[in-house]
Amino acid sequence: MKAVLQRVRRARVVVAGKSVGEIGAGLLLLVCAEQGDTEATADRLLAKILKLRIFSDARGKMNHSVQDMDGTGRPGGLLVVSQFTLAADISGGNRPSFTGAASPDLGRRLYDYFVARARAAHQQVQTGQFAADMQVHLVNDGPVTIPLQVP
Repeated sequence: MKAVLQRVRRARVVVAGKSVGEIGAGLLLLVCAEQGDTEATADRLLAKILKLRIFSDARGKMNHSVQDMDGTGRPGGLLVVSQFTLAADISGGNRPSFTGAASPDLGRRLYDYFVARARAAHQQVQTGQFAADMQVHLVNDGPVTIPLQVP
């Protein structure tokens, strides 16, 4: 699975003019399931995301995770958005190919699984809408944007 993490001050997802998910400070996660991914892949990706120390401590060093953003145990939000275009392959020309992306059925199953596991492990989880035309609004903090891929 692949993900792009963006440390945000706030973020929200709008579908058909209606806000479907919104967080304050935390992480916007753009998540993509690829062919061959499994629940174990999703578990490894989530574990990495929850432990990744990309929030600053009092000295400005990246020492805190989203589960303990300020060192006092205060968790940040997670906004999880499905993004199959992360599987784009542009090696064959100027039009992206998405053949590496998981099938829609597998993609939905792994996305739903990832969200359920995130909700079980973290207090504040919001989502986009799978396979919808979404508008993502965010205030990137830093900016800190990190691509992740787990085998």
